[in-house]
Formats: sequence, C-alpha cells, structure tokens
Amino acid sequence: MSEIDQLLRNAEDYAGQFDHDALPLRPRKRVAVLACMDSRLRIFGMLGLEEGDAHIVRNAGGIASEDAIRSIIISQRLLGTREIIVIHHTDCGMETFTDDALRAEIERETGIRPPFAFESFVNAEDDVRQTIARLQSSPFIPHRDSIRGFIFEVGTGRMREVDYSPPVSPAAGSRIE
Repeated sequence: MSEIDQLLRNAEDYAGQFDHDALPLRPRKRVAVLACMDSRLRIFGMLGLEEGDAHIVRNAGGIASEDAIRSIIISQRLLGTREIIVIHHTDCGMETFTDDALRAEIERETGIRPPFAFESFVNAEDDVRQTIARLQSSPFIPHRDSIRGFIFEVGTGRMREVDYSPPVSPAAGSRIE
C-alpha cells in the first residue's frame, strides 16, 4: 500500500467524525499564519490552535512570495483576519543552497531554467525581517499594523520572537510606515 492510500484511509476515518457545523468560514481568532512547509513544524499544536481558528499559509521557507501575499490578501479582505504571524525555524533547508546553484542544476537536468526565484537565504532571522518588510510594504494587505515574526527552535520546540523595526527612510529620516 502506498503512503497516499494510507492517507486516504485516514481521511475516511476522519470524515466519520467530522462536524462541518462546528467550523466557521472566517477564522475565529482572525489570524493568518505564514510558515515554512517543514514537516517538523506542527503549527496547530505549537500555537494551541483548533480547526477553524486561523488561516495557515505554508511554503518553502515561509517567505512572503507573491502567492503567499495573494492568500493573505484574500484572508484579510474577504475572510476577516487582522493579524499575521510569520514562523521560520532553525535547521531550515532553505539555508543549504543558493538559488543560482539550484537553477543551474535543474537546467542541466531538464534543459529549462526555472523562471521563478527559490528565495534561499543564509540567516532565518534576517529572512523573517525580510518577510515582515514585504508584508508591511504591500499596499494590497489592509491590516499591516500587527505582523510579528518568530523562529521555531527545532531542537527545543520553543519559539523566539525576532526583533523587527520598520526601515528608516533615508530621504525623510523617519520610519517608513
């Protein structure tokens, strides 16, 4: 039996106890989570969330990609979320390669160079700051005043907040809001 077949059996068991009426369309806690897709991050467990509490947007690295921003726009504008939590983690695979090297490898194997950025990074904390800055600078996200970023420590299960201050505008000498 394949893993997918087992997952489908699990889904059938889940459906037997599923209570659709208990789940609201709009997240109860009005929070969107942008996190890495790493399987070691059990987002619901670590944040104490239940089904229906929050929107969870995941991708490699938990970056504010165009598609992640698209999802957050829908989450806020149409489904009522007001806060965003960004979660990166230690021991991330995104720190193990460079975009250029991966693009070159794929091009060698397939003859086609990927047209998109993989957005690898060297330091997870710096990338949390980059992700927050992208979210805060998006004119399409209406609620940008409550965005916080964290690093999940894979070795301990703890989360630590990443200090973030909006960049200072060189021309005006004031913070960009």
